[in-house]
Amino acid sequence: QVQLVESGGGEVQIGESLRLSCTASLPGDILSGDANAMSWYRQVLGGNQRDLVASWYRGDFTDVSDSVKGRFTIARGDVENSVVLQMANLRSEDTGTYFCAVDITHASYLRKVYWGQGVQVTVSS
Repeated sequence: QVQLVESGGGEVQIGESLRLSCTASLPGDILSGDANAMSWYRQVLGGNQRDLVASWYRGDFTDVSDSVKGRFTIARGDVENSVVLQMANLRSEDTGTYFCAVDITHASYLRKVYWGQGVQVTVSS
């Protein structure tokens, strides 16, 4: 079973920083022995859509959305199968529930995305 543990959410003031961490426990039957990608998504209160914020891709490629470019960075964590989202200069519009997702391909060639429970980030003035 794939499980994700997220941490680091909280309430901060505009302009402050937060660091979100996500660690995935992966089964042994994964092609390439590593996740295809690990990402963070944001869902606003009352919304149904989860917007992609940042992704780490196998091969150590990363990408962030235009709305957070220059403020957020994503990187592989020190712990195996983990990613860290460093958020700086936070704005009120960054408020939401942040979900970690891991994209893996099983040995059966089944490709699936697994989700964490989400952590709340609140940016207030």
